[in-house]
Amino acid sequence: MNIKPLFDRVLIEPTPAEEVTLGGIIIPDTAKEKPLKGKVVAVGEGTKDEPMVLSVGDEVLFGKYAGTELELESVKYLMMRQSDVLAVVG
Repeated sequence: MNIKPLFDRVLIEPTPAEEVTLGGIIIPDTAKEKPLKGKVVAVGEGTKDEPMVLSVGDEVLFGKYAGTELELESVKYLMMRQSDVLAVVG
């Protein structure tokens, strides 16, 4: 994959949602909680007012409705602004 986000955007690969079962009943994908954690796979260069502080490989937390969902080479990603990232884990 060769993708370069522009300006203050980052490309994140979300951590897969956990499989939840209730007494043998499997919860469908549509009812699963959206993951709020992921790994940064590409970053932009930032803007003159907001330098890029995230780097490739960072584990991050982000808001529940943050970002735009993309699918590249059968892998799901989220593209979001750096300001939508809440914290770096670790």
